[in-house]
Amino acid sequence: MAYKIGVIGDRDSVMPFKLFGFEVIYAISSKQVRDTIESMANNNFGVIFITEDASELAVETINRYKGEVTPAIILIPSHKGTKGIGLKEIQDNVERAVGQNIL
Repeated sequence: MAYKIGVIGDRDSVMPFKLFGFEVIYAISSKQVRDTIESMANNNFGVIFITEDASELAVETINRYKGEVTPAIILIPSHKGTKGIGLKEIQDNVERAVGQNIL
């Protein structure tokens, strides 16, 4: 089974991902972000990249999928720069897997 890759966020941040063939959804409101995550999760998306800004609008929805194998929800910086949220998530996951933060 082939999984799709999706990207959610503001237009300026996610438009370049279209060049790689990813499905790009522009979402700037909390409802749009939550509905898009749910839709992608139910439609065979294996990975969902979401900007850190957009992720702050749907924290509960993202947390619900953290324990699931698919979709993997990966936080990425927006065109404005990083807020450090995505890096913190990676560090937390590494610490959980290894037992200490090696990054």
